[in-house]
Amino acid sequence: MRGSGRLGAVVLVVVALAHVANARERAEGPTPPSAQEVSVVAVMQDARSQQPVIVLEGKRDKRQILMAIGPAEATSIAVPLQGVVPVRPLTHDLFLTLFGRLQVSLIRVVITDLQDGIYYAILHLQSAAAPMQLDARPSDAIALAIRAKIPVFVEARVFDKSELLTPAPRRQQI
Repeated sequence: MRGSGRLGAVVLVVVALAHVANARERAEGPTPPSAQEVSVVAVMQDARSQQPVIVLEGKRDKRQILMAIGPAEATSIAVPLQGVVPVRPLTHDLFLTLFGRLQVSLIRVVITDLQDGIYYAILHLQSAAAPMQLDARPSDAIALAIRAKIPVFVEARVFDKSELLTPAPRRQQI
């Protein structure tokens, strides 16, 4: 009887661990196979258009995307990259505080598409109740991801559709 009791306890632990792992995968969801994690290489001003841009680089294949963003979003991305902590919370800081108070975790960000020059992204969130996905502008999603220290992924089709960087023309760093 003792042996079967220990075996039962081991089986119970294994089942519990499998349940936790399965719940985590459901919460985080599998990363789309066509997506790769990217790094934010730079936030700068395009010399031609004088518009702020962000440069993302794939960690796997080093392909790059140059994405035009607004001045406020450029600042919101550049501030944490430079290690600056504002005296008062910026909008993206406020959102992360709200997520925390609501017990919602930001798991990852995926830039999913590029249509008619407009990029699309999804925020992957997890609450106690269920995983959630929210449509977001990529610049906002990236600003949140940097602050939350979570990965940003880009779908392969976005790399394919984007203006890929060749040796970049000189641009002014913001």
